[in-house]
Amino acid sequence: MLRFRSVPIGTSGEAPIDAHGTTVGHGDFTAQARQALTNVSTVLKNADSGLDKAVKLTAFVTDIDHQHAFAALRAEHYAPPFPAESFIQVAALADPDWLVEIEAIGAVASD
Repeated sequence: MLRFRSVPIGTSGEAPIDAHGTTVGHGDFTAQARQALTNVSTVLKNADSGLDKAVKLTAFVTDIDHQHAFAALRAEHYAPPFPAESFIQVAALADPDWLVEIEAIGAVASD
């Protein structure tokens, strides 16, 4: 459990793209979700936070049936208690090849 004074830091929706802006894992939800989580992790680390300090995740998906696959990925990155999570099916994302987009709120120690 986090026990320090903290302020929240949020990410925008992180897409399943690599450092060159190329979509990763065409048609593969797990590969795309893994890349999006990697991107979330990078943004949080750059703000002196991290996945281990995430308090809220929101996953936007084009197929709600991927919820079990996402839960398995969550278990790779977090130990209970898991951060609060919303898993929301949407009609489409910004790129028609994307199956998932993830945003997060992480804690950052304050002075």
